[in-house]
Amino acid sequence: QVQLVESGGGLVQAGTSLRLSCSASGRPFSRYTMGWFRQAPGMEREFVAAISWSGGDTYYADSVKGRFTISRDNAKSTVYLQMNSLKVEDAAVYYCAGRTGISNYDDQWQYTFWGQGTQVTVSS
Repeated sequence: QVQLVESGGGLVQAGTSLRLSCSASGRPFSRYTMGWFRQAPGMEREFVAAISWSGGDTYYADSVKGRFTISRDNAKSTVYLQMNSLKVEDAAVYYCAGRTGISNYDDQWQYTFWGQGTQVTVSS
């Protein structure tokens, strides 16, 4: 079992940046694909970004492409989400998740372990 803990959320103004971190403990982190999802109030949880076990492949939702960057440091068992040019519509609870394999990387049901989430609020 892998335990995930997100951090870095907060209240920011539109147009600014924020970096989320997700620290893992338990089984070897480097074998897993990692993803970020988000859920706004009254909305379904949606895919944001994913990164392969090596970090060599990254994937993004169209809504964040060019603004968000996912990365990982396997030595630190941590995955990051750098969020730039934040918009009001980016406000949500952000979840870190992990899985084996990379197919259907945007399907939340493929991810087998999840963090508790961190709140991101963006003011206009």
